[in-house]
Amino acid sequence: MAVLGTGTSNGGCSLLHAAGLGYGATLALDLRITVRLLDKQSKRVLDDPDDLLGTILQIWGDSNLPLPDGELFWSVKSEIPPRQGLKSSSAVAVAAIKALCDASDYSLDNADIVDLAAAAQITSGVSITGSYGDSWAALEGGWKLIDANAADARSGVLLESPGPNSEDWNVLLVCRGDRERRPEIEDFSFHQQAFIQALNALQEGNDLVALTWNGRGVVGAVNDPVGRKLTNDAFVNGARAAGISGSGPAIAIFSPAVNDQSLSRLKKWYSRNGDFELIETKIINAELAPVEE
Repeated sequence: MAVLGTGTSNGGCSLLHAAGLGYGATLALDLRITVRLLDKQSKRVLDDPDDLLGTILQIWGDSNLPLPDGELFWSVKSEIPPRQGLKSSSAVAVAAIKALCDASDYSLDNADIVDLAAAAQITSGVSITGSYGDSWAALEGGWKLIDANAADARSGVLLESPGPNSEDWNVLLVCRGDRERRPEIEDFSFHQQAFIQALNALQEGNDLVALTWNGRGVVGAVNDPVGRKLTNDAFVNGARAAGISGSGPAIAIFSPAVNDQSLSRLKKWYSRNGDFELIETKIINAELAPVEE
């Protein structure tokens, strides 16, 4: 069995759910994923219930991009819990497209990778918006505010930031098992005020305020009163920001890195109050080019 190509990317958490207002932003987190393109089937069972990887091959071929000869197979090694709202689908899509580029010795701009990832996610049904912001974070770190209704990924970027300094924050993810259903875009229309507050916070440079407001909007959209309580518990135990990520059910919690006691208290609280998987991680900051004056 030969590895034909390899691609890597990372997960993230939502600062603004694109279904709320048509604008989205995702903050990159250090949750790594590696996708390999193989010439023979791996012994490890591939978990791809929505056939996202098969759809990526279809989209790639439909775009008249070069493919290696012969039958192709995939392997995925991921630190991102699936179906939690932590952007595993975007990370898989981005890493798989990078693996195809590697296998085909073909170069794509990051914006083109994001467009292909969006097409594959919409076609396979894993995203209702294309998850453009998720894919940008998976590729470059930091966050980009995107217009989900723009003609393409390049023109859809409205604002970008390296994100809060990774050294300043501890990030705790509370994973609560699979969500019961995927929300419809109509579910978000009654909670626009929270998403407006999140959008305003992003425009003012208050990333983590946006995360908290966005989480409140998502809690309402997906009707998750338990998630609301668990998010409020984070603030009682020392968090500075907390909110549901994606469409849930995972909760992303940020506490100051200078206060390790807050992180310890948060971990103990959630360990005692539910059967949760707790993941400690860090922000991945983007390296942005300086703005010319």
